[in-house]
Amino acid sequence: MTMSDIPSLSLSAFDLSPDRGFLPSTDPLEQLAEEPILNQIGADLPKLLGARQVRGVIQDRQDIMGAVADEWGLDVFRSVMRVLSFVGHAYVWEDPDHPATRLPASLARPWCQVAQQLGRPPVLSYASYALHNWRRLDPHKPIELGNIVLLQNFLGGLDEEWFVLIHIDIEAKAGPGLQGLVQAHHAAREDRADAVLAGLGALAGAQEAMRETLLRMPERCDPYIYYSRVRPYIHGWKNSPALPNGIIYEGVPEYADQPQQFRGETGSQSSIVPALDAGLGVPHAEDPLTQYLVEMRDYMPPRHRAFLAALEAHRDRQGRPLLCGYVRDRKSTHPELWRAYCANVDLLAQFRQIHVDYAERYIFRQHQSHAGNPTAVGTGGTPFMPYLNKHLEDTKRVIQS
Repeated sequence: MTMSDIPSLSLSAFDLSPDRGFLPSTDPLEQLAEEPILNQIGADLPKLLGARQVRGVIQDRQDIMGAVADEWGLDVFRSVMRVLSFVGHAYVWEDPDHPATRLPASLARPWCQVAQQLGRPPVLSYASYALHNWRRLDPHKPIELGNIVLLQNFLGGLDEEWFVLIHIDIEAKAGPGLQGLVQAHHAAREDRADAVLAGLGALAGAQEAMRETLLRMPERCDPYIYYSRVRPYIHGWKNSPALPNGIIYEGVPEYADQPQQFRGETGSQSSIVPALDAGLGVPHAEDPLTQYLVEMRDYMPPRHRAFLAALEAHRDRQGRPLLCGYVRDRKSTHPELWRAYCANVDLLAQFRQIHVDYAERYIFRQHQSHAGNPTAVGTGGTPFMPYLNKHLEDTKRVIQS
């Protein structure tokens, strides 16, 4: 294979954009026009959850929504999935000491049908929790903190709102960086060193903006409030100490009344960092961690995981990650390329370090009150501290070799 044989990339081919990154191309739908009951349950969810009435309301109704229609557009499916996912998790985790082990058919069936349409499991994932869960206060202003609010909450409150909005702001700020990363790959493929440098510069600028947003998390999200009022409801039912066998989705023929296990919502389901790993050529040795990262892609929108696969397929004739190999080969002739590349890897390491620090402060140091919200296991069902630290060390090692 020659460099010219390597296929080119484009953000638009994967429903991405420089302005929004992995966020949807249109603002998420706020209401479901033909689903008034589901709308009402979603709007009332914080009150119902606070009063521990979610299970009672769902069990009393056999018609929380109408039939799932194949002709619904993508925006509708995403919005229905958002509400059903929040309601489903509220149903399971309403009483953290006694989580539900069965979902009634009135909830389980439509949730599974909509999830199948979207190519994701019937569980709350990052896409429904963050990517498709916001609106702008002023539609003429940017998607950024101060102009965005959530469409759906569990209990609500400033800490829950801020925690998710931080992620949405980061997603928007990643957009120009993804464009820079793709530009750098195109230029490396065509051996245009100046354009590679420009692309790496755009990526670095985006990563700096992402880091500054992440550093704002403590402004309005308190560690104790996060742990006790936000985190309990985003756990899944795979590797869960409180639900070791998973849960049964009643009335779903393909599951045959057998318990199913799905991982909970986690930032590992965001495509940003995996895209940076793939684009910059950050390797992860084959171990349980890498298996987990691959599994997390099943929870991403299909076009997003396809983009990651396309980035990983960009390799030079020696089989190395394209961009990493290109700049390494020019360390002596174009040292500015290597410096720009190292700056980006270092920014990725900084982002991961902040995340590790937050994980320790917001989760690991907290006092565990029940098995449903363990301090040693992440919402994705993994021992998160060893995993996050290994991510960090793998990143640093790229520019140390």
